[in-house]
Amino acid sequence: MATVVIDPVTRIEGHLRIEAETSASNVVTRASSSGTMMRGIEIILKGRDPRDAWAFTQRICGVCTVVHSLTSIRAVESALNWTIPTNARHIRNLMMGSQMVQDQVTHFYQLTSMDWIDIVSATKADATATSNLQKCQSDWPNNSPAYFEGVKQKLIGFVNTGQLGLFANGYWGHSAYKLPPEMNLMLFAHWLEALDWQRKVLKVHGIFGGRNPHPNFVVGGVPCTISNAPVLSAQGAKMVAVDPAALNTVQDCITQMGAFVTKVLRPDVLAMARFYKDWFKVGEGLGNFLSFGDYPLDNNANSTNLFVPRGAILGRNLAVVEPVDLNNPDEIQEFVANSWYDYSAGKSTGLHPYDGETAPNYTGPQAAYQNLDVSQPYSWDKTPRWKGKPMEVGALARVLIMYARNTAGARDYVNRALADLKLPLSAMYSTMGRIVAQSIDTQVIADQLQGWFNDLKTNIRSDLTTHNAQFFDPATWPDGVLTGVGYTEAPRGALGHWVSFEKIADNGTGSAGGKILNYQCVVPTTWNASPRDHLGQASAYEAALVGHTLAVPTQPLELLRTIHSFNPCMACAVHLIDGKGGDALRVKVC
Repeated sequence: MATVVIDPVTRIEGHLRIEAETSASNVVTRASSSGTMMRGIEIILKGRDPRDAWAFTQRICGVCTVVHSLTSIRAVESALNWTIPTNARHIRNLMMGSQMVQDQVTHFYQLTSMDWIDIVSATKADATATSNLQKCQSDWPNNSPAYFEGVKQKLIGFVNTGQLGLFANGYWGHSAYKLPPEMNLMLFAHWLEALDWQRKVLKVHGIFGGRNPHPNFVVGGVPCTISNAPVLSAQGAKMVAVDPAALNTVQDCITQMGAFVTKVLRPDVLAMARFYKDWFKVGEGLGNFLSFGDYPLDNNANSTNLFVPRGAILGRNLAVVEPVDLNNPDEIQEFVANSWYDYSAGKSTGLHPYDGETAPNYTGPQAAYQNLDVSQPYSWDKTPRWKGKPMEVGALARVLIMYARNTAGARDYVNRALADLKLPLSAMYSTMGRIVAQSIDTQVIADQLQGWFNDLKTNIRSDLTTHNAQFFDPATWPDGVLTGVGYTEAPRGALGHWVSFEKIADNGTGSAGGKILNYQCVVPTTWNASPRDHLGQASAYEAALVGHTLAVPTQPLELLRTIHSFNPCMACAVHLIDGKGGDALRVKVC
């Protein structure tokens, strides 16, 4: 038996260590997933005003900046049973939907595609053949032989320097790469285009939230004002409200998002998948899927009327979507049996997030290059469970639940993709199925953006309200401890924040305040990347890697393909970096 160590797994947000035990024939028999940064946001938030929590949780991650702030806002509004204005709901859905589309396009091209594209091979492509390939896919305008020859020459110049920069650690020439040079070149050209595209479409966050990353939010609505006429500052240069010109920019962003997803992303994913049909048979793991739901269709903070449904699927049974209650202490629990934390009631205890504890106790390796002792705690991730079961979260979970519920186009997109690939529905339960699901999930949300924007424009004809200040003054809050849960479907999956707080009298200061008593985040990558629980049940990453055969153990491309298919974000899962630092990269076969 040998152990393959990847530490850290790159092209993700944060630090993840994977140890895979392999047989004599290089088949993975057991995998262990370790988050290697300490979680601390919950500790930082204790004692702070709940109205400020969103600004702290937003800094959990530089990628998931909308999702944590919005989830935090919803948690406080849930505790106060706050109703937000209709305009605020539409704007939040637009900001969240834009985040979803931008993030998943970026994930495919910048963070996943190099597992499947051999960029060195692209230097040998014929530009005319590449042009013809693009024209067969869609009418995307960047399709001429001259365009692809220009991209090819740029790439050749880059490769000839011998300094591949962020591509330096690629396993170029690995036997697992199957795409012809022309497809490698086309996909690399789109890799470059996606960089420029995302810069443009994120203007939505700047318009409604003032900036990106880390746009502004506020409990009770959104912080921007809206005007049906042009509004400038006294100097005539700075916009002080979202006016028609700004809304025209939002429309342009929505149009660009839809075009890129429809004409570039989804055709690219399907074209790539045709060469990797064997990857529709590996990498599933659990067969259990969970979604918290998102995109509210009414203004109630505790609404369950959501465009993306909330629910759970067990054992691939799409005929039954189980209801999920985020407040039920018997449903969602976190365990720490194999985590570097302690619970006052013991490490085998499961705690609902309202009762959650964050008490670090590091007992892991003390020396560099020391392997994990998986008979002991081995991760900074806690281990969440739904009704005691490990669950996969993310785009595949969302798409399967939307498929089962027949949500707005999802079933049609899935059926069309599978028909194009000549594959059964069961092919979705796999590494490549996860990537196809991400493209479908992105398309579904890109389609909805226009409808939400149209609803906003219609509503502002008679209503410009963007904030409900009814409960913003803590003096109006009920006495006693208030509890609330916020949720989103982040690109990486089900995200929940649970908060308990109480109001504080003004004590002669002239204003009342609030005090957080407990705050717990259960994030998507915690569900997927967590260590085994007290019963020995593997979570999604660990289960999905078992059975992979490594063609070259010192170049574990197969493991990276499946891990990256989940769209990992370890910064979200663990939240606070060890200031002592550590190794930049280590791939080791023991």
